[in-house]
Parts: sequence; structure tokens; C-alpha cells
Amino acid sequence: MYRVLYRKWRPRTFSEVSGQEHITSTLANEIMSGKISHAYLFTGSRGTGKTTCAKIFAKAINCLSPVNGSPCNECAVCKGIDDGSILDVIELDAASNNGVDNIRDIIEESNFTPVNTKFRVYIIDEVHMLSTGAFNALLKTLEEPPEHVKFILATTEVHKIPATILSRCQRFDFHRITPESIAKRVEYVAGQEDIEIDREAALLIARIADGALRDALSLLDRCSGTGERVTQETVSAAAGIAGRRSLFDLADCINSGDTAASLATVNTLHNESCDMERLCSELLNHYRNLMVVKTSDKPQELIICIDEDMELYKKQAQNISLQNILYCMSVLEDALIKLKNSINKRIETEMTVVRLCSPEQSGDYSALVKRIEKLEQALSSGFVQSKETKTAPKTEPAVPKAETAAKSEPSQEKAAVQSAPGEDIPFDKWSEVLSILQETDRPLTGILNGSAAFVRGEHILIKCDNPTFPQFIKTQTHSAALREAVFKATNQKYRLGIYRSKEPEEKTADPLAELIKKIN
Repeated sequence: MYRVLYRKWRPRTFSEVSGQEHITSTLANEIMSGKISHAYLFTGSRGTGKTTCAKIFAKAINCLSPVNGSPCNECAVCKGIDDGSILDVIELDAASNNGVDNIRDIIEESNFTPVNTKFRVYIIDEVHMLSTGAFNALLKTLEEPPEHVKFILATTEVHKIPATILSRCQRFDFHRITPESIAKRVEYVAGQEDIEIDREAALLIARIADGALRDALSLLDRCSGTGERVTQETVSAAAGIAGRRSLFDLADCINSGDTAASLATVNTLHNESCDMERLCSELLNHYRNLMVVKTSDKPQELIICIDEDMELYKKQAQNISLQNILYCMSVLEDALIKLKNSINKRIETEMTVVRLCSPEQSGDYSALVKRIEKLEQALSSGFVQSKETKTAPKTEPAVPKAETAAKSEPSQEKAAVQSAPGEDIPFDKWSEVLSILQETDRPLTGILNGSAAFVRGEHILIKCDNPTFPQFIKTQTHSAALREAVFKATNQKYRLGIYRSKEPEEKTADPLAELIKKIN
């Protein structure tokens, strides 16, 4: 009868356990020295070897011929424990046996000596599921059990176990198994099972398993069902995740703000039966890798991927700022929380993609930081175009008196920005001019706050709503500082003028206002 790979290849000795050497070596030394505790607590995430080590430990302390602290797996006791014929090793699932009566049964049985072994071993899996009454019933026996009884408790949520239980056990924390160890074990099992697998596919399985070797072998079992060579595409299809190239393409679309292309990519992946929650998780991991590339000198030590993908990460990271990466990670983390309770996961994913492409649609702090970053980039380029300056009406240059009194000689070189006679175009260096004025003429900079400028021929026409600007520009000191700032920004000499609309102003019917205007 066929046995799934994770059961068939369950380790039978401590040396076969992957990634938990800090635990297996300690347990083996305790068995060899005879210093065996009465209660153990194994904690850690799923698939890391807690139950496996508990079973190995139960066999090793009862083995007739142990080898370096591990069971021989050849004696009658080892074989009896493996095939279930010896009933002195009891495995209990606390998820379905969590009542006081279940624990009382264990307490009553523990008073009897074992039949075929030296120790009676109770392995209680998912012990955190026990009720409060069950824990209280277990306390006294767990603290002072009979000499022939050993307890091994296993849990994935150690924080739910009462402190009174923790203090009575010898605790071992199982770490997540590293992707390298998982990939190595996957390749070994595949070789033993005559399954052809690519190195990249083994690494992808290890990454998806997220530290759980059992999950990795289960995924390998699923992939091998095709009867063909296991590749990255096979693993992606079996796990329902997006291919690595799709993630790079989607990140490029998001970085360029191409919402339409991003939604099209999501639609394609959805039609290929890609799980939307898995897509967001993979995309979050993708941006995590970009963050590592941005911040680490040796990213290859923190990212599990092939050399070709590492080069793609480095290339893409050059075009994305760290602030942008952190913003995308924050949005994706929030999306993953919402996806767990979402009615339509596709719509939630598409909303997330829109937020990533258009941060202005979001009002949170991260979006504000990203928008400020875009503004800084625009200012550094020297051109910020507002809606008011896109289509300016034609004007006549009004040259101030100070400017006519001291006209500069026309530049021998052609102007940096040329315009047709009578045509106004935005002056794209105006923000740089204002930055220079900030250092040379701060009062004038304050007056020009919110202003804009246009080029017409050899003139720079300044549009400023501040009523004191005409008086400032007529002052020789301020006009000279402004001309100097324009020359530094453009390396060209322009004549300065005031931007005024050709449209006649409406005459007021108030004669007093007319008189004040004439006096001014």
C-alpha cells in the first residue's frame, strides 16, 4: 500500500533529523549518560520534527541495543513500537482528547508498570489544547510521576501553556528548518524515489514550505504525481502561486504606476487559478527580497534563489527607492489581513494593486511619504507643472524700469528654451531659480512663493499674485539677484518681465477706488 513521502521518509534516528542538531545532540547525550528527565516540552512551528523526535526518544530510552543515543530500529522493542504492537508508548492528540476525564485515564494507567518496555511514555501532541481543568489534573502527576513513566509534551503555541506546566518540564525549542536543509532533504528523497527534480524547483519548494519539512515533502509528493520532471513551473502550478517572472513583471508595472498593465497581470494569474492570497504573499516576499538587496552587503546569504534571479533582483532594486519598497510592503501586509476575511479575494487584490500603483488614492502615512518622495524627485529635476501653468494666455511683456535702465547684452549663445514670437511656454528651471534665490535674496524668495514663470523669446515673464512684487522687482538689488539666479540656472541671459493678462480689467464704479489706484 502506497505511503505518502513525509510518512515514508520520517526520520528513525536522531542523525536523520534535519535542522535540529542543537536538540538531537542534547537528547542523545542524555540517553547515553542516563540522565533522563521525567517530562519534556517540545515547542516550535509545524513540520519541524517535534513528534518525530518524541517517537525517536521514546524508542531510544527503551531500545535493547541503542547506538550513540539513538534507537537501533532492529530489536523487538523498536519494531514493536514502530508497528504498534507494543502499547507502552501512548500518543495522545490533545485537540480531540482535552477533557479532565482523558487526563484522569492517563493518571490511572501510569500507576501500572509497563509490560514490554522499561518506561511507559506518554506523547501528548498539541498539548496547549487541554482545558484548564485538564491541566490542573495533570500538574501533580507531571511533577512527580512514577519512576517508570515519562511525559513528552508537544505544542505549536507555547504561550497558551500555564506557567505551572512549563516549570515542570525540560523545554526544547525547535527552530524553523533552513531552506538549504529543506532543499537538500527534498533532493535526497527525490533521488531515492527516482523523481527527477531541478535544483531551482527544490529551492522553490523549500521557500514555499516556510521552514516545515513535512510541508515540503507533501508538496514534492504532489508535484511527482505528474510523472514528469519536477520544474519551477510544476511547483508553481501545484502550489497555486505566481511564477517568479510574473512577480518581476508585476513589480515593474507597479513601480511605473501602470495600473492597467498591473490589473491585466492579476487577471491573467487569476485565470490560471493562482490563489490571490498566495499572490499577495509571494509579492510581499518579492519586495522583502528587494529590501534585502537594497540594505544588505551580502543579500545572497539572506535570499534563497538562483544566481540568475539574484541579478534580476539587483537590477530591479536600482529602479525602486527603499521608501517605495517599504510602502508596498506595508500595503501588502494590510491586504493579507483583509484577504483572510474577504468575500471576493480577487477584488481585494485588485484594490491593493491600484493602491500600489496610485499612492495618492490612499490617505495613510506611508502613502504621504511616497507622494512627498515623488514631489522631491520632480523638484530635483527642475520642473513642476501645475494645472494653472499648462495653458497660459498670451501676454505682453511689461519690462520694469530698473530692467530698462540697465539692459543686459543679448547672449551670444542661443537661449536654452526657445519659443515662437508671441508664444508663452512654462519656464522649467523656475524651481531651481527659486532655490538659488533662497541663498542670495531670501526676502524676494518669500515674495515669489507660489509664483510661476514663462518664456517668451528673450524674456522671462514672472507671474506672481503678491501685490508687492512689482515694487521689489523695480529695485536694482532684487532685480540683479533675480537675473543672476536665472543665469546660474540656465547659463543664459534673459530679460525679466512681469506676466500680465491681455484681458482688460473690469472698471469699478467706485470713484474712490479709482483715485486710490491712480495714487498707487
